[in-house]
Amino acid sequence: MDQTTDSSKSDPDSQEDAARRLVQSLLVGAATFDDVSTHKLVKRIRLNEETTGPWAQAVCKLVERLSRLEQLEKAFDDALLHEKLESMRELAYGASHEINNPLANISSRAQTLLRDETDPERRRKLATINSQAFRAHEMIADMMLFAKPPDLVRENVNLSALVAQVVEEMSLRANEQGTALVATDASDECWLRVDSTHLHVALTALCRNSLEAIGAGGQVTISLAESGDSVAITVRDTGPGISADVRQHLFDPFYSGREAGRGLGFGLSKCWRIAELHGGTIEVNEGDGEQTRFTIRLPRLSNEMTDASPPLVA
Repeated sequence: MDQTTDSSKSDPDSQEDAARRLVQSLLVGAATFDDVSTHKLVKRIRLNEETTGPWAQAVCKLVERLSRLEQLEKAFDDALLHEKLESMRELAYGASHEINNPLANISSRAQTLLRDETDPERRRKLATINSQAFRAHEMIADMMLFAKPPDLVRENVNLSALVAQVVEEMSLRANEQGTALVATDASDECWLRVDSTHLHVALTALCRNSLEAIGAGGQVTISLAESGDSVAITVRDTGPGISADVRQHLFDPFYSGREAGRGLGFGLSKCWRIAELHGGTIEVNEGDGEQTRFTIRLPRLSNEMTDASPPLVA
């Protein structure tokens, strides 16, 4: 296509012939719409509209319609996501009022009975009731975080220190199941303007997801990688891989992947939401063998401080 369009710069007949072939190509496979040569040809045709033939005019109309179709598809996806979040927010509001109140009642009564109970078995059952009530409360809080998260409070954060903090907090659980939890390339300072509380939640959720996927043994590794305009935080684990069918639903809050070896819950949904709030992305890639990598990529801000930054606020 490039050779044809290059030759059409000064020859109207060649330009018309190139336009005809391009229309046929677009009708067969619209992937060529994003080709650089396509945009160059359309630009030349529009600059010389008075000499264009029917095929050249058809190219412009077809490209305009394809562009409009892409815009409509994106608008539909955005509207669908918005409606989904709105529905979830309404559910979370209702649940926080209608469910949290009885949960608080159950928890307080269980704690009262537990305080005076001496029988070990009954104490164990009451403690289970109390812990499960708190678990349900945390699920509702997760829904609220996904549907209507609090505003970001950005500050200059040393990501290396934040990663080390998460590793320290999750090390007990990792040791209990015999899993090595390590941070690499995190000894040097890596500063970024982020909400430290939100990012701490996201990294903790990724580590918890990896530990649950492994179950016993294995290793979870957290690493940092800086580039000119972004910082990437990667959590890699040696647990079971993720199939393509499951991967496309990983960040869906309504999807459960326990049958795939990972208890997803709202953890990955929160990670996706937090990355999006920061203007970043989160992606999952299959590594060598059975290793799985989750990468949060966060952009740098124009006014970001990289030198003489304040210490990390816990």
